[in-house]
This record gives sequence, structure tokens and C-alpha cells, in this order.
Amino acid sequence: MVKLTRRKFLGSAIAGLLISISPTSFASGSNGTFVAIRIWPSSTYTRMTIEASSALKFKHFQLKDPERLVIDIQGAVLNQVIKDIQGKVLANDPFIKTARVAQFDPTTIRVVLDLKTAVNPQLFTLNPIAEYKYRLVTDLYPTNTNVNAESDPLLALLEDYNKGKISTDGTDSSQPTKTDPTPIPSGKNKSLIVMLDPGHGGEDPGAIGPNKIREKDVVLQIARQTKALLEKNKGVKVYMTRNEDVFIPLSVRVAKARKQKADIFISIHADAFTSPTPRGSSVFMLNTKGASSTAAKHLAQTQNNADLIGGVIKTGNSNVDKTIMDLTLTATTKYSQMLGSNILSELKKINQLHKNQVEGANFAVLRAPDIPSILVETAFISNPTEEGLLKSAAFQKKVAAAINTGVKNYMAKAPVAKK
Repeated sequence: MVKLTRRKFLGSAIAGLLISISPTSFASGSNGTFVAIRIWPSSTYTRMTIEASSALKFKHFQLKDPERLVIDIQGAVLNQVIKDIQGKVLANDPFIKTARVAQFDPTTIRVVLDLKTAVNPQLFTLNPIAEYKYRLVTDLYPTNTNVNAESDPLLALLEDYNKGKISTDGTDSSQPTKTDPTPIPSGKNKSLIVMLDPGHGGEDPGAIGPNKIREKDVVLQIARQTKALLEKNKGVKVYMTRNEDVFIPLSVRVAKARKQKADIFISIHADAFTSPTPRGSSVFMLNTKGASSTAAKHLAQTQNNADLIGGVIKTGNSNVDKTIMDLTLTATTKYSQMLGSNILSELKKINQLHKNQVEGANFAVLRAPDIPSILVETAFISNPTEEGLLKSAAFQKKVAAAINTGVKNYMAKAPVAKK
């Protein structure tokens, strides 16, 4: 790690004020001990999380020639956790070259991120949730002002999300909700656009099994195999909400499905419960009026916490008109039920079922009103036996094959829009 002197830091700060300085950000509170630092690089954006035992107070600014982001954390002193920041930077990080830290004055530490390119930083704090304590989150986005849905659809959606343009059902002002989502018969030549959604990612690991197998890793592997199988079918086009270890807000996942004009949305997860006993595969669909069981309600609450765990900026998102939502959901529900039943029938052939019918609950990730959407709980990662299944390549392949066959059977029975 590069040793930084106070004189060098002061010189950088003065130079930065003369060159350019971004708006300063503040978060109230006093600092405790740093307990963790994590950096999640991805092709879309890099996230750095600094975790402490009490709330963080900070300010930040940017320097140019070369590009740097400076973060001053107030009321803080160095410890070994924060000193090891450079060790968290990966060589393949598209945005961060190196990371440095030093005691700027007796009550302030300064973190400097040496950047590979100009960035648009988003900094915010999070209160404790799940196993996490207080966190300072730094998201680094590229400063490409010409981003659009064609050049980088995910980045374009994340920009809209950060501006508060995307509501909880994935709608935005440029893409109004359809009032008639019913698929149109297309004769013998049917085509289908599928959006696969591997749950969790990045800062949000999802459920963790007794042997430390992480949900986010397992479901990404299953989704990749499912995509490969589905694309072997004539007329099927497949997208994924994420294809790397990156955190994507729930509403952005839904928005991506709508932006790609998906015919169906399949979210892939691994179930968990407070005890190791429950097991079995399940399929869920949206039910905004209440869960079909206590277990379904518990699961929906757990999965809907993904944004809180992964960390999102609080925005004033507008909500879709309730009348339109009710109309479109009514028309979409029967297709979600049909899709879910076909996949559940195939899962029954490879694993016992937790429930013998498609269950319903108010899952945030299933709220696209005009896209038949289901959530597949592949198995209970909290059950030692099923955790073993989930980490095995053979079982992952079987789950992918079951989803693929279920989708093919759905295509044979349901009218699908012609592309």
C-alpha cells in the first residue's frame, strides 16, 4: 500500500479545489470502529462498501489529471480493516486502479480512489439490516452521457433508477404500462422473449447454507445453464437481469424485462427457512392481496428485503395507476399460473415439492403488470441435503432442464406474441 503523508493529502485537496470539485455530500452521525470493507466490480458499475459499528459522517469530492475520488470520513481513526483497502481492489476492476487511505487529521481519515476513467459517483449511507451494521456505499458509474437502451440497457436503466424515474413495478415515463397484456396467437411459428433473473448478487448474497454455499452464486450458475438450453429452441430469445456478481435493485430487474419486451419473466432463487428441516422445490406467482401460506408470506418478506440488504438510494419513485395495475394483473395472472404449473410439473420429476401447486405472494420482483412472471425456488439452501444438491453440477443441470422443458410446454399451450 502506498504510504500517504498529510502534506500530500493537503496538496491534493488544494489542487482539487483549483481544478474541479463536485457537490459535497454529508450523512449525520458519529463513527465507531470499521468492521469490513468490500468492493464489487462489474462491467456496469463498481460498488465499494465501508461498514462500521456506528453511523458514518462523510464528505467527498473529485480530482482530475489524474482522475481521483476523495472521501473524508469524519470522527474516524485508522484501524487494520480500513488500512487493508488496497487489498480489496481487483486488477480487472473497470473503474478503480488503486485505493489509498491515511489519517488526514486527528479525527478524519481520507480515502483516495485512483480511477482508470472518469466516473459519476453516488455515495449514500445505510442503516443496519440483517447481518450488516452501518454502511457507507460508494457506487462508481461511467460518465457516458450517451448511454441508451441499445448501447448498454442495464446502465441506462440504472441511470433512470438513480434519477427516480423507475417505479416499483418497473414502469417509467417513456414506457407506459400496456392495458392489454394478453399474448397474441401467432400460429405455428411462435417466438418468445424470456427474461431470466438470477436472484441477489454483489453486496446481497441471498441465503447462505450451513456449509456457506451462497444463494447468489448457485442461482447464477443455474440461470446461465437455463439460458443456454432455452436458446437452443427455435424462436426463443433469452436475456438475463445479471450475468455477473453485481447487485441490481428489484425494480431495475423488472424494468429491464419491460425494456426488452419480455414475454415471460422467471426469477431463480434458493429457498431458506429459520430451521434446517423444510425442503423441496416451489414455484410462486404474484398475489398483491395476500400470500397463499404463512411460509409464502415469510419468503416474500425475505426476498423483498434484497434492496435493503444490497443497498439502494431512496428515491421518490412514482407508482403506476392502480386501476391500470389491477386490469393488467388480472389479464396476466392466468398466464403466470400456466407458466408456473408447467415448470412445477417438471421440477417434481427431479426433486420433491414443498407445495404441490403454484403459490402466491407479493414479491416485488414479480410486479411487472404486463409480463407473466414467476419465481422458482429451486430447493432449500438452508437444508443440508438440498444445499448439497444445489452446489452439485448435476442438480443444477437438472433444474435448468426442468425450467427449459416447462417453458417449451408453456409455449405449446399458450398463445405467444409474434415478434
